Amino acid sequence: MKMPVPDAAIIARKAEIVRALQRLVPGEGVIGDPAGLIPFQSDGLSAYRQTPLAVVLPETVAQVSAVMAWCQANGVKVVPRGAGTSLSGGALPLTDGVVLGMAKFNRVLEVDLANRCAVVQPGVTNLAISAAVEADGFYYAPDPSSQIACTIGGNVAENSGGVHCLKYGLTTHNVLGCEIVLMSGEVVRLGGKGFDAAGYDLLGVVTGSEGLLGVVTEVTVRLLRKPQTARALLLGFPSVEAAGGAVGDIIAAGVIPAGLEMMDNPAIVAAEAFVHAGYPTECAALLIVELDGPEAECAELSAHVAELARARGATTIRTSASDAERLAFWAGRKAAFPAVGRLTPDYYCMDGTIPRRELPRVLAAIGEMSGRYGLRVANVFHAGDGNLHPLIMYDADKAGELEAAEAFGAEILKLCVAVGGVLTGEHGVGVEKRDLMGEMFSETDLACQQRVKCAFDPDLLLNPGKVFPRLHRCAELGRVHVHRGQTAFPELPRF
Repeated sequence: MKMPVPDAAIIARKAEIVRALQRLVPGEGVIGDPAGLIPFQSDGLSAYRQTPLAVVLPETVAQVSAVMAWCQANGVKVVPRGAGTSLSGGALPLTDGVVLGMAKFNRVLEVDLANRCAVVQPGVTNLAISAAVEADGFYYAPDPSSQIACTIGGNVAENSGGVHCLKYGLTTHNVLGCEIVLMSGEVVRLGGKGFDAAGYDLLGVVTGSEGLLGVVTEVTVRLLRKPQTARALLLGFPSVEAAGGAVGDIIAAGVIPAGLEMMDNPAIVAAEAFVHAGYPTECAALLIVELDGPEAECAELSAHVAELARARGATTIRTSASDAERLAFWAGRKAAFPAVGRLTPDYYCMDGTIPRRELPRVLAAIGEMSGRYGLRVANVFHAGDGNLHPLIMYDADKAGELEAAEAFGAEILKLCVAVGGVLTGEHGVGVEKRDLMGEMFSETDLACQQRVKCAFDPDLLLNPGKVFPRLHRCAELGRVHVHRGQTAFPELPRF
């Protein structure tokens, strides 16, 4: 992976830039010393590290606006950062850029139960939103495995999902409004408390834009009533193919679980050793199926799902008898990433999405790749919506293993696209998948996407080096040359 060539002139102005930022964010709001910058060298994609030019930790929207406007006027790049849990390098800093850390924006501003929404700052953790409304019988549905640490601002940037996104949707389906600061320093509000807003769906454009269009300073999220009953089934299968078949059977039967997760044997063994959730470690694959709603509905659907699993040869069928047992079933899945981390010095977490019917084929191919690359892999994924998270185990201290892990991961993602899927489900593109965008998009597709960025950030200063394999200057994208009645993109319709 290559990052953009740093601007030596900007780096040479570091002391001047730090002083200017300190005037905008006084006190301890600016970090410029080498030791203080070390914690910001990387994000969750920890194989890569770069030391930023400086880190700014604003506390008010006015400070964010002032910093952004000054950076645009002075040609300084800005990398927004939440909790740094990104798994695609989305918050990886630049040596000639400023990291804008939003950790101090950590307050729940309003809980409006009448309108079933809450207004929160971007540094509020995902789990803290549910904690703030739990006593009133509400919760926030998207629940990434890192929900105890990841922030809602980062969730908006990456359009994060979680184990309950099959029934309740991704972040984009649960965010009603945002306040963002553009690179110019202009403060813009998109959406609000209503279920729909007039005009273009700019909120949909910003959600999942990976920090390339603006910096989120406030989020209005949808709250849901906690279901009357939630029941989970733990289903063990003798083969991955049988488990994959059961996933298809459940959905085909018209059952939409609140969560439908799958783990293969290496992931099962690792999670059980770490959490002691009571997983059947002899199984080749494990499904966790959660059903929620009225008690009678949960009882009927649980019996139906158990019957479908039995028809696919399930060797373990357990239904949670209490909420504590249900949470124990989920504890292993939620802790699968750190559990695998105990088995290997490093692991590379992939994120691709495929049609559900392709699960057995793709998992068999991943097994073949594992042997070919000589690297172990554990598979945990959101089976209900086909979002795969293979965890490729390697040792960065061994020559060639990081490169092998990257090649292994790239081959998995190319296969996802080849079978009709996409490069990412919830982790974003960042730098990890940037150079694979051509597998999914044509040059024309990418040029159209870059025009959107240019509309928000004409000088290309906001989180550059992410998402696009080659970033064109906005002036180049803005020119339309017509020669003999034909544009440079003849495949596009003419009006």
